[in-house]
Amino acid sequence: MPTILPTAEQFENISAVSDDGELVMVNMLRFKPEGGEAQYDKYSQLIYPILTKVGGRVLYYGTGVMTFIGDDYWDAVLLVQYPSRSAFVQMVTDPEYLEATKYRTEGLIDSRLYVTRPRWMG
Repeated sequence: MPTILPTAEQFENISAVSDDGELVMVNMLRFKPEGGEAQYDKYSQLIYPILTKVGGRVLYYGTGVMTFIGDDYWDAVLLVQYPSRSAFVQMVTDPEYLEATKYRTEGLIDSRLYVTRPRWMG
């Protein structure tokens, strides 16, 4: 089922995530065929100052090439680091951010957003 925005329950559930330590949000994106990526780029440009204001940063943005394992194909993958859960919540509740989300919605036909904590191997 295509998903673009979080449900009220999903938004409420993030408050249960511990606020100590960094989070890396893994964004899986599928764009609308006609101009979807351009709309998403507009959203990205508008929210970037808000992201940096809360201490967040883009770690990686890459376009999909192929699916090697599994059936799902995503047009892009975006990894965004936040210093804490509260920093992420501060960003996504900012009025300017909320205004910019219309371009995200106009650009995507499907998405996933995974909340992760960095874990270093080695």
